[in-house]
Amino acid sequence: MNFTRWSARLPGTQRRAAARADGLPTALPSEGSVPAARAERPTAETTSLALAPAVDELPVREVLDRIPALVALVHGPEHRLAYVNDAYVAAFGARPPGEPARGALPELAEIGLLPLLDQVLRSSKPRTVKSRKVPGGRSYTFTCTPVPVDVPSAGDLPGGLGGGGGGGGGVLIFAADVTDHAEAAERLRASERQHRETAVTLQRSLLPQELEEPDDLRVAATYHPGGTEAAVGGDWYDVITLGGGRTALVIGDVMGRGVRAAAVMGQLRTAVRAYARLDLPPHEILQLLDGLAMEIDPNQIATCVYAIHDPNEGRLVYASAGHLPILVRDESGTVLRADEPTGPPLGTGGWMHASGSVPLGPGSTAVLYTDGLVERRDADLDEGIASLEAALAGATGTPQVVCDRLVRSAGVTADHDDDVAVLVLQHPARTGPDGDLFRNAALELLGGVEAAPRARAFASGVLTSWRFPPDLHDHGVLAASELVANSLQHGTPPMRLRLRRTDRRLIVEVTDGDDHLPRRRRAEPADESGRGIAIVATIASNWGSRRTPGGGKAVWCEFALPRTT
Repeated sequence: MNFTRWSARLPGTQRRAAARADGLPTALPSEGSVPAARAERPTAETTSLALAPAVDELPVREVLDRIPALVALVHGPEHRLAYVNDAYVAAFGARPPGEPARGALPELAEIGLLPLLDQVLRSSKPRTVKSRKVPGGRSYTFTCTPVPVDVPSAGDLPGGLGGGGGGGGGVLIFAADVTDHAEAAERLRASERQHRETAVTLQRSLLPQELEEPDDLRVAATYHPGGTEAAVGGDWYDVITLGGGRTALVIGDVMGRGVRAAAVMGQLRTAVRAYARLDLPPHEILQLLDGLAMEIDPNQIATCVYAIHDPNEGRLVYASAGHLPILVRDESGTVLRADEPTGPPLGTGGWMHASGSVPLGPGSTAVLYTDGLVERRDADLDEGIASLEAALAGATGTPQVVCDRLVRSAGVTADHDDDVAVLVLQHPARTGPDGDLFRNAALELLGGVEAAPRARAFASGVLTSWRFPPDLHDHGVLAASELVANSLQHGTPPMRLRLRRTDRRLIVEVTDGDDHLPRRRRAEPADESGRGIAIVATIASNWGSRRTPGGGKAVWCEFALPRTT
C-alpha cells in the first residue's frame, strides 16, 4: 500500500502541506481533525521546560554565594580583589574590594599563591596547587582559572559580581576544602614512615652491630636501605675471625624485598657463622648454604661470596654463588677483577661450587659489594662495575673512607631504589716499629724423632728473639713441642712448624700430610698418650684444626699477648 498517497486524502493534510510550502506556521488541529504526529501535541513536560529560566539568566553571584567552596575573583596585574563569596568571608573574614591581593588576601600570600596568579595571567592557562594548609589549620586545593574581566569604575560585573575600579584580565580562584583528605594522607605517611623505620631497624638488627677486628686486616662496611617504602631488602655482610690468624669475609643478597627476604637473610647469615666454625674451604661452605637455602624457602634464591684471608699465603681464597666479582686494588693502584669461578645462586641446587684465589698482599685493598651499588636501570651492569673499578683505583685512606667514597661515586642517595651493602678490607703494608709487631718464622720438620728437640730449640730461640716474657715463652715452647710430637706420631710428611706473632697474639701452627683431624679427649691415668691436645687446650687461649688444600691438615693454637700501655 502507498501510505504517502493514501494519507494525502486525510482531512487537513492538503492545507498543512500548502502552509509548509508557503513558509507559514502550521495551525494546531481542530478538535475534530486527526493529528499529524504525537509530538505535535503539547505536554506538561515541554510546558515546564518552556517556563524554566535559562542558564544564561541565572544570577552568578547568588550561585557562587551558596556553594561551600571558597571563591575569589581578582583582576589586573596587581590582582585587585573584585569579589569573594560568602564561604570565603566565613573562612577568613570580610575582604575589601579593589585592594591588591597582597594586602586584601594575606592568606593567599602566606601560602605562596600570588606568583601562581602571575603565571595564570601571563599564560592564560589554569593552574592547580594541591592540599595547601592555610592559617587556621584547614587545607585547600586551589584552582586558578583565567577569565576575561572588564571591571568598570563603578557598577557591577557581568552576572551580578560587584567590583572595584580598573580593568583587564582576571583570575578566578576556586578553593575546595580537602582537610579530611590531607589529614588522612598525613596519617598514612606517618604510618608508612613508622613501618619503614621498623623495617630498617629489623634489617640493621640482622646485620653485625660491630665488625670483628682481625689482626692482619683493617675492615669497614656500610649499608644503605633502598627506596622510601617499608619493603627492606636482603643484603648482608659479615666478618668472622677463624683463629690461627685467618679471617672469613662474606657478603650476600637475597632476591626480592620485604620481611620474608630479610628473614631468609638472617637465617643464612647465622648459618654462615655456624659453618665458618668448621673451618671448611669456601666452596664447601657454599655447598652447605645451597642446601640450607632450599630448605628455608625453595622459591627464594640468594647470591653470596665467601672468602678466607690467610696472612701466611698473601691471597684471598673465595667461592662465589652468582655474586658480583670481588675487586682488588694492589699497592700500585692497579685494580684486579676476580671473575672466576662463579656458580649459580644459592637455592638452585645441583651445582658443585669451586674455590678460586686472588692476590692480597701488603698494601692491597679488596671490595665486596651488592648489586645495588653498580646496577642501574638505564645502564649495563658491566658499565657499573667498570665505574666502580675506576673509583677504587683512586680511592685511598682508611677502609671507612674508601667505603664512603665508593658509595658517593656510585650516586647512592637516600631515595636510591635498591639496598646497598659494601665491605672493604685492607692488608696494611707495615714497616718500622709497626712491622716488628708482625713477624713470621717457619721450620721444616725433617727426619724422625730427632725433629722434636730441633723444634723445641727453634721455638725457644725465636720466642727469645721476639722478647716475650718468660711465662709466654715457656708456654709457646711447650705448645710447639706437643703439636710437633702429635704430628710426628699421627701425621705424615711433609711437616712444618710455623710461629707467627701479631700485635695481639702469638700463633703456633703445625702442618702435615695426613687429613685426619685430632680431637681433644680425656686420657686415662694408665694411658701413655692422648694428653698433647688436652695440654695445648689448657694453656692456650684458643686452638683448632682444619684440612688444607690438596690434602693434609693444620693444627694451631694461639696465646693472647699482654696489653701494652
